[in-house]
Formats: sequence, C-alpha cells, structure tokens
Amino acid sequence: MNDYLELYKRAVLQIATPYSSGTGFYLKQFDLIVTNNHVVDGSREVTIEGAGSQKQTSRVLYSDLRYDLAFLEAPAGFEAPLLELGKGSELKEGDRVTAIGHPFGLKYSVTQGVVSNPRHIVNGLIYIQHDAAVNPGNSGGPLVNEKGEAVGVNTSIIANANSIGFSLSSDYLKETINEYSVHKGEAGARCSSCSNIVFENTIVKGLCPFCGAKITLPSANEAYKPEGTAKMIEDMLAKCGFDVQLTRRGPNNWEATRGSARVQLNYYRENALIVCDAALCTLPRKNIQPMYEYLLRQNYELEGLTFSVRGQDVILSLLIHDRYLKEETGTLLLKNLFEKADLYDNILVEQYGAEWKTPNG
Repeated sequence: MNDYLELYKRAVLQIATPYSSGTGFYLKQFDLIVTNNHVVDGSREVTIEGAGSQKQTSRVLYSDLRYDLAFLEAPAGFEAPLLELGKGSELKEGDRVTAIGHPFGLKYSVTQGVVSNPRHIVNGLIYIQHDAAVNPGNSGGPLVNEKGEAVGVNTSIIANANSIGFSLSSDYLKETINEYSVHKGEAGARCSSCSNIVFENTIVKGLCPFCGAKITLPSANEAYKPEGTAKMIEDMLAKCGFDVQLTRRGPNNWEATRGSARVQLNYYRENALIVCDAALCTLPRKNIQPMYEYLLRQNYELEGLTFSVRGQDVILSLLIHDRYLKEETGTLLLKNLFEKADLYDNILVEQYGAEWKTPNG
C-alpha cells in the first residue's frame, strides 16, 4: 500500500480558485488533470500545486455538470507517475478503498474505508458508497482500490454525511475521457439537456448544436474581478510583489510565501476583519519555558503583531479591521508581517530549539 500512496502523493494536486478549493489528480496516459466540476465551476483558469511542483496556473479544458467532472490542462513539462485506472463497476461490498485528497487546506490526506454499497444510485448515476471520509477539500481526488488503481472520483452528494463517502465510478470517467479525447486540447462541455459534448468549433452562438440548449464553455467564463475589501487585499499583495492569481485559495482566502514564511490571509466579512496568520514553527519537545518567555517579551515589544500558540504551532498574527483599512498602510503592515515572520522562525528554530513546519503543516 505504501508504494502506491507514494505514487499518488506526486500525482495528486491542490486546486484553488477565488470561489472554491479542492483536489485533482493527473492521469499521465491522457495528459489531463481530473477533478470535480463544482471545484472549478465558473473559472477559466485555476491555481494548482503538488508535491515536487510549484504553484502555477492551469486552464480549465472541460466541464461536465451531469457527472460533476472537469479536466484541466497539465502544465508543459509536468512530471508525475502513471496512475492506473481500474473499473469501479468491479468493486464489491466489503472491498477496502482509500480516499486521497487535500481536505481543509492540508497538503496531503489519506483516509481508508470499506465499500458499503458499490451501486448507490442518485439521479440515475452510480456512486460508490464507502466509509472513507470525504471532507471539504477532498472533492475531485481519487478513490483507490487495494491494487492501487483509481476506481472513483471523490465527490459530495449528501451534505454533512458523517462517516459516509461517495465517489463517482471510474467507468464514467473513462467514458468521458474517451468522448473528450476526440477534440483534446479544446474547451468543451457536456450539455446538461441532451448529454452530448460540445466544443468550441461546434457550439452555435452559445447554444448546443444538438438540442439548442444554452451552454457555457470554460473558455467563455469571465475572468475573476475582486471587489471592495477583497480587491484592496489583492492590490496590497501585488504591491508586496506577489502574483495575485497564485495567492488565491478560495473565497476570501489567500496564501503567500516569502523566504521561509508562509502567510494565510482570511477576510471575515461578517466581522469586518482581516486575519493574517504566519505559522512559523512547532514547539520544541523539551525546554519549552525559555521560548514561552521569549514570545511573551516579544508580544510586549511588538507593534501590530501578536504571537500565539495553537496546538503545537507558533503563530505570528496581524489583525486589520476593514473599516480602518487603507491600501498604503495595509501594504506596509503586510510587508512588516512577512519580514518579521521570515526573521522569527529562524530565531525560534536556531536559538530556542523549535522545529520547522513540515510540508503538511
């Protein structure tokens, strides 16, 4: 099992848009990244990131409301191991399966379970029901059998379904890839009315050429334009030298890295509050008191920034009320946070025995 999990670790990707976030996985034999349509819905381009690959943008090639599938363009030169596609229809009750993804923004997560119903039917489609937890962020990731084959695409068809996971059978995925491959590289979408796939060279004035229903190809989606406080935050990030599109991690959520400092920015509209957290390191296993004393002294001396400990993580935080936010001062505050975060993590590790955050942290 560990062998195929290592393969998947290098082929499973985080996907983020201004509207959502989730998981995708690269199928080398088709040179496509597979995910759920609801993860990338409304986007022409998304941000992807994986083990061994830098954060970058990827074009949405195909959207499918019926199967909740989407295909993304693999970046030029993208390297990942070959993942074999199995047959979801061959699963039996009691078979062991593994759901792989990036729930809640974690870098890599694996949950194991057992198939309870290999033919759970919803709206005429067959889903694999199992007890490998599929959490927010897992959507679009692979469901894997004991042979290491991808036999399903994890999705969510029941809200708040505790300890129940659902995955679209890989049989639908194979069928869709075969249909799409005729025009691979072009933007396409499955018509939700007649179920035919429509491409850029066959669509007629935004209508399906087979049945006349309205259809939107991914290439026709409007580019995201932030407004209000979200726009100001992105303008501030741009002035700090970041590629704003690569910082987007979902609705009102951004992430940016400078040096060894990785900062999460969240805008809580209901509280009119911008929270910027830099997870610097984890607590040392021994002799913690000197480090606590140092953090308390720094909290007394710092202006605008605050140290805290959450679980084992040492966090440096900046809070901004949006009613007081001005772009110039906000940019200075952000620059100071990145500078101090990149400084303090080294001090805490080198002088007080703290441990560097792991890639999954």
